[in-house]
Formats: sequence, structure tokens, C-alpha cells
Amino acid sequence: MKILMVLTSHDQLGDTGHKTGFWLEEFASPYYVFKDANAQVTLASPKGGQPPLDPKSDEPDFQTAATERFKNDAQANAELANTLKLSDISANDYDAIFYPGGHGPLWDLAENKTSIDLIETLHASGKPVAAVCHAPAVLRHAKNQDDSPLIKGKSVTGFSNSEEEAVQLTEVVPFLLEEELKSKGANYSKADDWHPYAITDGNLITGQNPQSSKLVAEAVLEQLIK
Repeated sequence: MKILMVLTSHDQLGDTGHKTGFWLEEFASPYYVFKDANAQVTLASPKGGQPPLDPKSDEPDFQTAATERFKNDAQANAELANTLKLSDISANDYDAIFYPGGHGPLWDLAENKTSIDLIETLHASGKPVAAVCHAPAVLRHAKNQDDSPLIKGKSVTGFSNSEEEAVQLTEVVPFLLEEELKSKGANYSKADDWHPYAITDGNLITGQNPQSSKLVAEAVLEQLIK
């Protein structure tokens, strides 16, 4: 099993002067779900090298067993510091693709042509395409072979309007993910704020928030092992 995890390279939270990036739990938990299943995990990002960590995700309140394990894992830290450049990745080399969230992907991965091409190719090949929290933003421009939106008519979830409001970033983000998914014709649904919730529709797998990251990773494994 070869799984590609794609992280953001974007570190600016709009015009606020604050930093953003990827959310630690949304990377660490799936990373270990995959590693513990003996999957071969490759890390990539638009710019390559060390992707920016959302500093908020490193605060004590947001630590989990997976984030603590990561912090004590020298090999995993070395892998993260040396992500491959996304433009050097070939879809044919992987069995699945997984996008951790954090606010960063709203700015770079959502608009990245290489990322969109990877998603379209893997999805058309029947391979799992998975994203959690803000990362379903990477699906906004992806299309089917007939040029229709890839998520049109698909059941999906992602960071909700009410969760964005709760973190007071509704006016900062370039778009509201819930609204964007709906505007592409997706059948968007959600659980209560901060509750684990993941949806599988064919080989498309999405999760609502950081609490959903493990569920999404486990759903990817289910498809690869069956």
C-alpha cells in the first residue's frame, strides 16, 4: 500500500499577520493509522521541504496520543522536514491520496493545478481520495472526465460554517468551505460542531474536523485492504 499525504505550504492567515499551516492532529493521527497498517507513506507539499505547522494546533489543548507520538518520533519528523515537491509526484505511483487540513490548504492546495490533476487521475482510477477538515477545499476545482464538478451529487463533509464562526475566522478565510462544497452541487452534511464525522461516497472520503481525522484514515485503509 502506497499512500501519498499532501500538506500545505501556505503559512499566512489572510491579512491578519498571524500564521497558519497544517493542523498537527490531522497529520499525525492518519500518519500513524497508515504506518501501523504497514503502508508506505510519502509526504509532499507544493513547495517541498518543511510544511508550516499551524501554531495553534501545537497548543496543549489540541494534543492527542498521536501528536505526542509524533513529537517523539525522529524519523517521522525527518520525513516531514523533507516533503517531496508536489510537481515531482506521479499519480501512478500511489494507491491513495490523503489531505490533512488546517487553514493553509484554502489558499494554496485549493488552487494548485498539480494537486487538482492528482485528484482527478486517482479518483478516475478508482483509488481513494481523502481529505479532512479544511482540506476538502482541494476538491473545489476538480472535475470528472465529462468536465462536471467532481463532487457534484457526491455526499461530502468538511469544516462547517458554524465551526468557522466558532474560531472567529469567517471574515478571514478566502471562502467558507461548507458553502463552496454546496455551490459545486455536493450533498453536504455535518455532525454537531467538533464531533467526529466522516463520509464515504464511492472512493471519495471526507471528514468534518480534526476529531474526524482518524475516521477518514481508517476509511481509506478499508478501501485499500478489501
